[in-house]
Amino acid sequence: MSRPDAVTPAPADPNALDRETLVVAAVVLLGAIMSILDTTIVNVAIDKLSIEFNASLTTIQWVVTGYTLALAAVIPATGWAADRFGTKRIYMSSLVLFMIGSALCAVAWSAGSLIAFRVLQGVGGGMIMPAVMTIMTKKAGPHRMGRVMGILGVPMLIAPIVGPILGGWLVDDVSWRWIFLINVPIGVVAVILAQIVLEKDRPEPSQRLDWLGMALLSPGLTLFIFGLAESADGGFGQFKSWAPILVGVTLIATFLAHSWRKGGRALIDIKTFTHTRAGAAAGTFLLFAVAFFGALLLIPLYYQTVRGASALEAGLLLAPQGIGAMITMPLAGKLTDRYGPNKWPACGIPLLVIGIAPFAFVTATTSYWLLCSFSFVLGLGMGFSMMPTMTAAMQAVPAAAIARTSTAMNIIRQGGASIGTAILSVILTAYITANLGVGGGGLSSVRELPPGRLAAAQEPLASSFASTFVWALVLLGIAFIPALFMALGKWKTAAEIAEEKSASPAPEGAHVVLD
Repeated sequence: MSRPDAVTPAPADPNALDRETLVVAAVVLLGAIMSILDTTIVNVAIDKLSIEFNASLTTIQWVVTGYTLALAAVIPATGWAADRFGTKRIYMSSLVLFMIGSALCAVAWSAGSLIAFRVLQGVGGGMIMPAVMTIMTKKAGPHRMGRVMGILGVPMLIAPIVGPILGGWLVDDVSWRWIFLINVPIGVVAVILAQIVLEKDRPEPSQRLDWLGMALLSPGLTLFIFGLAESADGGFGQFKSWAPILVGVTLIATFLAHSWRKGGRALIDIKTFTHTRAGAAAGTFLLFAVAFFGALLLIPLYYQTVRGASALEAGLLLAPQGIGAMITMPLAGKLTDRYGPNKWPACGIPLLVIGIAPFAFVTATTSYWLLCSFSFVLGLGMGFSMMPTMTAAMQAVPAAAIARTSTAMNIIRQGGASIGTAILSVILTAYITANLGVGGGGLSSVRELPPGRLAAAQEPLASSFASTFVWALVLLGIAFIPALFMALGKWKTAAEIAEEKSASPAPEGAHVVLD
């Protein structure tokens, strides 16, 4: 008989992540952090690489653009490859390819060779994050997806903060080659741990690759992002910008029509997003990515060009944003698992608007304390917005569609970031040209100004940034519309729909429309 005063232990949280799941998360995050970090760590080395290879900035910028285009080209096939060959095999293969590309980049002898090796590196890097998301989603199950997405958000937080700091230190005090070599030992450890920890693949090759869809979507995304990248230097009016954008949009639109007709046999099933909450989540995520990742480019540029901060100092000034997101992201994961993901993006986006608002009024002397304080609020909003939105999409689809939905959300993230970066870069260039009376080269023209005129240009330059931040503010405000729609709508998860169907079979000939 138990004592009357004995205390009954509280029941364990059924949604808590068990030790085995946490170990798997730690292993796959090693590869995710490595690949995402590489997209930011290289940015601070562009000037150094231009000098090293005696190449123009326009040429050396392809070190970044080539990597981005490779990501866009391979992401669409990742979902099919994960279903066909297994996520463990795809994850480990992509890590090996990424390491080979990194090692080759470190021994590059010219700008051309470095760009070619970066493309190879991007082919591996593009498959890592979708594979990681699929592995973790299947491992944790739909009831713990909020916490899983909170964990998967870690590399997306670390990259913008640690990347510029680490890259600046390596370039200044070690060697530019180490921004690539550093991936090799990390990658070796990641491959070994993946082989030991990850479960053996049980691929179910249920259908053939949608070759027509692949032929439409991959070139379409590549051309679209290429055109956007070219627009950053001279605007959208140039043939080299609008022509690939037009062709890319046409190919993507044709793919959407093809996917609608082909349904579940398509590379990505568009009907999944029209018949479930995943559509509202995808719309929210696209607008969020356009505004947030575009603003993420502007903030360090403001610190460096207007305030004269070094790459290391700019990275440190971004730290409060990362701290804010690290606080809310795990909290949002727990709340998502307990109450569902629908409402949290509508809570997070207003925090993003508040956090970005002071940047719409920046001057050449705005207090760092003020900007860092609101950057912290910006991070709080990111933690409540980003991963709950992805969770909402992943929970809305059946288990068989998880890999391809993960692929689609990564396409939206990559495409949205490219769109936001290009749009805000073009807007910033236009304001600089109007306010400073320089050529259409934007920041490149500013750097060529003589010292006396450059000092007098700080306030007009700050005003150009402020006006551009207004557009980021507007885009974030627009993102609140689908977030509110997602919060107020009555949605069901794929699991709930499947449970209802099994409990009450539909009459013969009837069909079920997913809410």
